[in-house]
Amino acid sequence: MPFRIPSSRVNWTNSSFLIGTAVTTCTVVPYYLWRCGADAFQLGMFFVFFCATGLSITLGYHRLLAHKAFAARWPVRLLTLLFGAATFENSALAWVSDHRRHHKNVDSDDDPYDITKGFWHAHIGWILFRLDPEPPWDNVADLRKDPLVMLQERFYVPIAVGVGFVIPSLLGYLHGGGMGALGGLLLAGVARVVAVQHMTFFINSLCHTVGRRPYSDRCSARDSGLMAIFTFGEGYHNYHHEFQHDYRNGVKWWQWDPTKWTIWTLQKLGLASDLRRVSEEKVLLQQLAEACRRLEERLTSPVAPLPGRVRLLLQNSEAKLNELGARWTAVKAEYAEKKDLQVEQARAALAEIRREVSRAFDLLELAGATA
Repeated sequence: MPFRIPSSRVNWTNSSFLIGTAVTTCTVVPYYLWRCGADAFQLGMFFVFFCATGLSITLGYHRLLAHKAFAARWPVRLLTLLFGAATFENSALAWVSDHRRHHKNVDSDDDPYDITKGFWHAHIGWILFRLDPEPPWDNVADLRKDPLVMLQERFYVPIAVGVGFVIPSLLGYLHGGGMGALGGLLLAGVARVVAVQHMTFFINSLCHTVGRRPYSDRCSARDSGLMAIFTFGEGYHNYHHEFQHDYRNGVKWWQWDPTKWTIWTLQKLGLASDLRRVSEEKVLLQQLAEACRRLEERLTSPVAPLPGRVRLLLQNSEAKLNELGARWTAVKAEYAEKKDLQVEQARAALAEIRREVSRAFDLLELAGATA
């Protein structure tokens, strides 16, 4: 007998919207472009709305409201709530409640987008079907005290439709009449919504499936530089799950994280403050501990014996990491006593830890490939 999902479980509103906008983007939008083309104004409007709504999720809903990674003045909060609604990813209150439950219960039944239930479920399936019973919003008491958040909650649908569809249509009409309005609706409205939504969905699915776990393998979250390019820096997901209150996801200066750069810029403009960040020492020591744990686990695993040369390389790396850990403890103790004299020594020790940790993870990948 085929498996059937009761129709009462289907969230018909979400399903109709998600399927309808996706089908429109794949059919009507290409037809419009074929018949009418798109000028610089329309393409620019798509790009501006994509950035404004995408950053409103990553910077506003996520790092500001869900994790309190920084504080922002009311104009920033207002704009992210307006453009965040235009992504049609739910109100800030509902979005943050789901996301906080995800972090608290990752990879378990109480995780709204639990990757262990499959890629499709984590990506979009969890949105298409209702939970029975629906979980309470008992983890957003702090946001209920924010009048702007509660205003958005009350008028979420008209804000979403107005900012997400009406304004692009109106701007398109002012630029090019009736066909311009249709172009604005299709490109900066419908196609942009689909692009931003799946940008977010891929964090829940791909970033729990593909990539490295340099900070911890206690959960499925992974770092992916490729995904960071398409998600305003959210692709460094393993780091985020380990240090969720850091305003940065791309912790290294060279990692692509436009959300981090935007928050930093807002601080310089006096629109953001209290940026929370994990110290370089704590990050490196977490990687050091994780590398040591995995090396020990791999060396003692009876399941897949290692070739002699690979085993020797792993043993040497483990010994080197243990030596560096002990050396750092000594340097830190001396640093406390002779602060001025130990700065360069401390920097050198951290740099060596960084290099050796990177080498250890490369060796672990080699060991995995030869298993």
